[in-house]
Amino acid sequence: MTDDTIAAIATPLGEGGLAVIRISGKDALAVADRCFRGPKGKAGVVSRAASHTVHYGFIEREGRRVDEVLLAVLRAPKTFTREDVVEISCHGGILPAQLTLEAVLSSGARSAEPGEFTKRAFLNGRIDLAQAEAVADVIHSRTELALAAAQEQLAGSLSRKIGDVRDALMKTLAHIEAHIDFPDEDIAPDALSRLVERLTASAAFIEGLLRSAREGQILRRGVRAAIIGPPNAGKSSLLNQLLGHERAIVSPVQGTTRDTIEETANIRGLPIVFIDTAGLRRSEDAIEREGIRRSEETLARAELILRVVDLTQPADADDVELSRKLEGRAHVVVFNKSDLPARRESSQPSAASVAVSCATGAGIEELKDAIVRTVCGGGLQPEMLQAAINARHQRALIRAREALERCVSTLREDQALELAAMELRIATAAVGEVVGKTSTEDLLDSIFSQFCIGK
Repeated sequence: MTDDTIAAIATPLGEGGLAVIRISGKDALAVADRCFRGPKGKAGVVSRAASHTVHYGFIEREGRRVDEVLLAVLRAPKTFTREDVVEISCHGGILPAQLTLEAVLSSGARSAEPGEFTKRAFLNGRIDLAQAEAVADVIHSRTELALAAAQEQLAGSLSRKIGDVRDALMKTLAHIEAHIDFPDEDIAPDALSRLVERLTASAAFIEGLLRSAREGQILRRGVRAAIIGPPNAGKSSLLNQLLGHERAIVSPVQGTTRDTIEETANIRGLPIVFIDTAGLRRSEDAIEREGIRRSEETLARAELILRVVDLTQPADADDVELSRKLEGRAHVVVFNKSDLPARRESSQPSAASVAVSCATGAGIEELKDAIVRTVCGGGLQPEMLQAAINARHQRALIRAREALERCVSTLREDQALELAAMELRIATAAVGEVVGKTSTEDLLDSIFSQFCIGK
């Protein structure tokens, strides 16, 4: 199917200034020639055009003019897919884009599958698999830090690190296999020690990459943070302050929030999904009880908890029970209403705590700092962004690390070199999976099916 010429709308459907239809494949220029006409109705403009040039004209289908367009000619190999590419910019809007695409398809192109342009860029060697995944990460970035991490991966920072460790493993494997080929020559103790040292260094390098997994997951999907506490403690007011706009209804009437409200905010570059919940208390109201049940479910699933405490109210038995539930959980205690006379201490020795006033905004910036410290121990450092691995990378690298550990044990216990070589091959293949040096069609289909059509 990679010999087919494919086409798709590369911009979101809807009304806008422009829409772009992308064509890629060995017949891209011929397909465009069949439906593009120059300003004087001249045909054959595209196939004679120089690479990286733009041409004004019209798209036609069955002799009828479809739209006025600009057409860009991009000849292989200096294109995203390393194939001949044509990009047609037509008027924005669902109908002009769809009719232009239909004219292209009727001229000999096939509708592209989700992610097929990026898949071809990978198959044709322009990018590796980690870079291909970074394309999707760039598109879905929700904060500048997430975008920076995705761009680092797209530029090949992770790929270079993976390439270094894979090269080291392959050199060590070649050394071991050379000794297998000459069984009469035992490995000298100092040579064996150097092999173990190399493998141990590679395992440590992989462990360093694995430590970036949490940061990578945070940047890609965010952290779910539940805002909990008793009624009228200021949970909805806190949500509004963190978002910077009025999202939740605030009222002095207890039980105003009956359901969870979710919104994502950019907190010091981290995408945090804040979930405002119903006040935790005993209630006879059936609807409020359902809201409280959902609050309990949200609390159980949350990765971070903002426990809102009303400084104007004395501690009670419910406070003790909630403190017990939060033991061992990542949480920040938010002492609200610091602008009013306090009836309790605004400190919490066992967890991060910040005094704020949702009425005046005092302490909100300090709270944001506390959130970042709790989530990732002080924030993401620039070096973390260079190798923020995703869940697929993590699984592959864990297999590689485990195989290396078995390989080292085999060598130290003076077992058969064939066993050490087998484990080292497993480790090398697992590392190669990250960048697509070893991959299956099912894996590629799984990755690229998550892309939008046209990318």
